[in-house]
Amino acid sequence: MTFTGLQEGRSDLGRHLLERKAMTSDWIPVFAAVPRAEFLPDVMWPYDMDTGTHVTVDRRRDPDLWAKYADADVPIVTQWDDGKSDGPGEVPTSSASMPSVVFRMLRDLDVQSGDRVLEVGTGTGWNAALLAERLGHGNVTSMEIDPVVAAAARERLMRSGRPVLVLARDGAEGDASGAPYDRLIVTAGIRSVPPAWLAQTRPGGRIVAPWGTHYGNEDAIVRLDVDEDGASASGRFTGPVEFMKLRSQRLPFVGHTVYVPDGVSGADRSTTGVTEEQLLGDGRFAAASFAVGLRVRDCHHQAAAARDGARPVWFYGLADKSWACVMFRDGQDEASVWQSGPRRLWDEVAAALAWWRAAGEPGIERFGLTVTADSQHAWLDRPSEAWQV
Repeated sequence: MTFTGLQEGRSDLGRHLLERKAMTSDWIPVFAAVPRAEFLPDVMWPYDMDTGTHVTVDRRRDPDLWAKYADADVPIVTQWDDGKSDGPGEVPTSSASMPSVVFRMLRDLDVQSGDRVLEVGTGTGWNAALLAERLGHGNVTSMEIDPVVAAAARERLMRSGRPVLVLARDGAEGDASGAPYDRLIVTAGIRSVPPAWLAQTRPGGRIVAPWGTHYGNEDAIVRLDVDEDGASASGRFTGPVEFMKLRSQRLPFVGHTVYVPDGVSGADRSTTGVTEEQLLGDGRFAAASFAVGLRVRDCHHQAAAARDGARPVWFYGLADKSWACVMFRDGQDEASVWQSGPRRLWDEVAAALAWWRAAGEPGIERFGLTVTADSQHAWLDRPSEAWQV
């Protein structure tokens, strides 16, 4: 099947998705039938890849620019600050994901004819519409915690001729009345798999979600297959992503000054030979940071911007008020380290980095996750080599 007859921008996007192997050929008819533009609001905030900022785009003022972004492989913010801000605010809280990410997750979901799917995080409704076009709207249920967002998505789905059931409630609770589901897909970043999702996915079914740790904001898509006994699910990470977080699992960080009210005076001081590059890798989605997050529990880190040849990286314990800071300086072989509190956070981070390097600096795809109703264990290469996260 070709993209003949499709609007030019969508044709380019379709080719892009196929060339990047984000979209498999069986999704081409669905992509052709369900334009993302039909599910986007008049005013939206696409992420401009060149400038690294969100831009305000209004279809009524510049329809051509609006259409360009609608058919671009970029994420588009559709709500800020849980709806409290009319324009760009502090935190984006609802969006239309990058089409390449959408189709990567649908590829991992691997739906089959007749499958019943529960989606957590309706957003604009586009993802639900894609599933409904493939499986039939009666086989798709979607959950959205924000009633305003849910109502808008429900209306768009009805207008498109795909009246998916959209439940305005907390997706972390799942949908017991419709269970069991063959597939469960999550479009919000999570830090743990709620027991309800495991219980409501049939044995042999699959859960696909963006999972990560509070160490950083980044996630990775995890593809979990539910065991035949239904008591656990296990699978590998398939690639890095970044999603807005499930509201009940947002970062519980209380702010820098709560940890370090009086500066670094009084903290234990030492030095380290770990370099800035070794710690931070090549920036966002670095495998080193992902591995450290898996090995150092209940820890959040923030890397400040470099200034005058110096760059501090801070670490905060989420279960107590332990903290650490490492200060990298241009041209110096060693970095200064400060640590305070019952945990030696920098020592834990340095040990995790050493473990990752000794393991051959594995990429994200070599890691996996096993979950039960009350535990999560990460592993490298094989589930038998697991540790609690």
